Amino acid sequence: MNRDDVDWAGYLPAVVTPFTESGTLDTETLHALIEQYAERGMHGAVVNGTCGEWFSQSVDERKSVAETAVAAASGRMPVLVGCTSNTAENVQDLARHALDAGASGVLVSPPPYIKLFPNEVVAWYEDVSAAVKGPTVVYNWPHGTGVDINSDLADRLADIDSIVAIKDSTPNVDQFFETSRRARDRVRVFGPYMSSRGVEVLRTEGGDGTVGGGSLFGTPDPTFWENYWAGDFEPMERYAEVQDRLFPKLWLPGGWAGIYGGYQSQLKALMHMLGQPAGHVRRPRLPVSDPDALASLRAVLVDEGLLTATSGQA
Repeated sequence: MNRDDVDWAGYLPAVVTPFTESGTLDTETLHALIEQYAERGMHGAVVNGTCGEWFSQSVDERKSVAETAVAAASGRMPVLVGCTSNTAENVQDLARHALDAGASGVLVSPPPYIKLFPNEVVAWYEDVSAAVKGPTVVYNWPHGTGVDINSDLADRLADIDSIVAIKDSTPNVDQFFETSRRARDRVRVFGPYMSSRGVEVLRTEGGDGTVGGGSLFGTPDPTFWENYWAGDFEPMERYAEVQDRLFPKLWLPGGWAGIYGGYQSQLKALMHMLGQPAGHVRRPRLPVSDPDALASLRAVLVDEGLLTATSGQA
């Protein structure tokens, strides 16, 4: 397999997993969120990744999330399912279920906590490739795994059968664009193209898409990529300017956490303000509940035009 075996491109939100306030899985709200994403023209959806709090779910819950997302998407957009675990056998079980349920592909990071060396990362994905009979996305998530898949390593992984894409969440932007240059001939690369620098890279070198934390902007997120495919760079530049201002107001450098709480906690607070189905976080994550923090988050949305001064009260 390689990049030509899939047609994934554009904006794919990394979907939060809604829980009730008491901590139970809320598949009804998840279904509503996927429905909203489809109606707003998203080019796909990624569930059970970092935003999806996979680490707080049982295996059965992870499978229920996959089934719910695929059913809600109803063929309108591809659904990729996060199957990260600490053994290839566990990945295989989750991946087989996801693909049998109708997922378009699976997303797998290096196993968390272990901090593999480069040759071990290659061997890990070779084992995953042998076990998973479907399109696989390498997920580079250094903050969660202790491993940053650099451009040399990405170049090696791009040659492994079944790997068709890389979702690169490295905090090293220079490294990301080097990975894009070196690996895009064989795999699709998803990352921070939706910035002023990214627009210039798209103009001169090309790019595939972005898997972003939810979709705060809604329809303008996929529209950015539709403008790119049409060769209309002026609205892309305007969009990127807002993104470049907004990001540092909300997220710590590298995007691994919110300024006012855990990544998932802050994202769900913002989604509630924007009227998006989000549910609650599940422990060990705690919600953003401080009134001053919530007021600050809302002020950022108002400043950047995502809310009016009288809407979006949490």
